[in-house]
Amino acid sequence: MTSRILMIVTSNARMGDTGKPTGLWAEELAVPYYALADAGVEVTLASPAGGPAPIDPGSLKPVGQNDPVVERFLADEALQARIAATSRASEFDGASFDAVFFPGGHGTMWDLPVDAGVTRAVERAFAAHKLIASVCHGAAGLVTAKRPDGQPIVKDLRVNSFTDAEEVAVGLEKVVPFMLETRLRELGGHFEGSANWQAFAIRDGQLITGQNPQSSHLVAQQLLNALKTA
Repeated sequence: MTSRILMIVTSNARMGDTGKPTGLWAEELAVPYYALADAGVEVTLASPAGGPAPIDPGSLKPVGQNDPVVERFLADEALQARIAATSRASEFDGASFDAVFFPGGHGTMWDLPVDAGVTRAVERAFAAHKLIASVCHGAAGLVTAKRPDGQPIVKDLRVNSFTDAEEVAVGLEKVVPFMLETRLRELGGHFEGSANWQAFAIRDGQLITGQNPQSSHLVAQQLLNALKTA
């Protein structure tokens, strides 16, 4: 039976009130998307607002200069059309998928935590014992979701995301609405991370989380392994 994944990306194209562009980090969608799709997984794309999902221009180089997977993404007309016309996250029940997956990009920090459709998708998936995965800032999609008992879903679970040290390294610690590692710790998550820009991913039960763009392939692989044994 084909596994089904709800992949939720950001709708937000601006870095707070700075006016600077942001959005989805291309590698964090492309690497997991193709790892999953090439393995026969059915991927549904959604976003808080629906419609076009913005790609962070900082995640793209001129055509021909990107990593091979990103080049494949840029040349994939069918996927580009899907990115330009995502469905609203609120249209879906997370419990009806085998997993909910959050690619990152700084855009996620402003819209994933405050979107009721995103929160509901995560809560429904968690309550139904489905897998929940994120890369980098995609973990922003986890911070407002609660378990059926009212506790944060990350409480007492080993968890990872873009680290506070990495946020400081890119100079955006005063721009983001909150520091993601700090928030996950405040919610009771047992945060584990690696050095800046090192590939790192961790699984604890239903939750699979990775640190940065370099971790995209690790998260995808752990998710595929988890789907096989689910």
